[in-house]
Amino acid sequence: MPTPRENLLRTLKREGFDSAPLDFELCPSQLERFKSETGAQDPADHFALPARSLWLEGTSTLADPAALYEGSLPQATSFDAFGIARVPGGEGSYHFTRMLHPLKGEISERCVAEHPFPRIDEAAVEGLDSGCAALRARGLAAVGALACTVWETAWYLRGMEDLMADMMTGDPRATILLDRVTELARRKAGLYARAGCDILSLGDDIGMQSSIIMSVELWRTWLKPRLASVVAAAKAAKPDILIFYHSCGYILPFIEELMEIGVDILNPVQPESMPFEEVWSAFGDRLSFWGTVGTQTTLPFGKPEDVRRAVDANLRRCGERGGIVIAPTHVLEPEVPWENFMAMVEAARGFRF
Repeated sequence: MPTPRENLLRTLKREGFDSAPLDFELCPSQLERFKSETGAQDPADHFALPARSLWLEGTSTLADPAALYEGSLPQATSFDAFGIARVPGGEGSYHFTRMLHPLKGEISERCVAEHPFPRIDEAAVEGLDSGCAALRARGLAAVGALACTVWETAWYLRGMEDLMADMMTGDPRATILLDRVTELARRKAGLYARAGCDILSLGDDIGMQSSIIMSVELWRTWLKPRLASVVAAAKAAKPDILIFYHSCGYILPFIEELMEIGVDILNPVQPESMPFEEVWSAFGDRLSFWGTVGTQTTLPFGKPEDVRRAVDANLRRCGERGGIVIAPTHVLEPEVPWENFMAMVEAARGFRF
């Protein structure tokens, strides 16, 4: 009997599976509902999810991140290790905040070059090594979390409009910032791989609901080579590491070139933006998928039978070789009925050809 890790890696390599792998993340209110319904505390353990994420957190080198911003900030404002500020929204929002960008506006190249970046401490690296070993001992796959790999971290710092303008005009500030972000991502990628992670989870949203966020040419010039270097750093340390790439929205024009630089798994394949059957027909023989169950339509507004039908259809499309992990296309938000969530879980668990 294969371990959950072995079963997951087999299906991601399109070598078959014994059971359909499942994954999800719950927003706070859904987590409380889970605890109430099951009496358990950890959804991943309760539902025997096959993978766990490991995070290599950097330590902030900023003495006072609030000093990066003019004027006073709301009391609940939080700062990440880069000094990026987030002002919380209403009670119903989980990951929707108002973001403030420390490098926004008319700043000098020197400011961009000298902005304090997080420090990677030896203790964090040691924790990563022991974390991978512990997951392997439990028969679980280790996923190195490196979301917001290049583009998103850079625009979080600079602001999307300013960074996009810098890129389109060839402003040196874009080169300085993107190179600095890429170098940090390369280092993290190598550390994840050397620690023994099975999967490296990369991600930069380059799609909108029905179109791409920038031209393919702009992406190819500024982001593709940098993303390729991050993948190469991981592969150099662990050639068999699988590369997972996340982007919400419509990204069909990028998929071929993402595979070209080493992407093995595409997430989330948002069906409201690009139908799974279309993506699978074009790339299913060379690419695996993680997601595909819509959080804009099917999960919040469908009936349990609609959810079961979607799960079954996507698994059957991929066939006995596998190449799919059933998951929502984003965090399970408060409006998703518990019955629909359980329909997804039960449809994956009970799937048989």
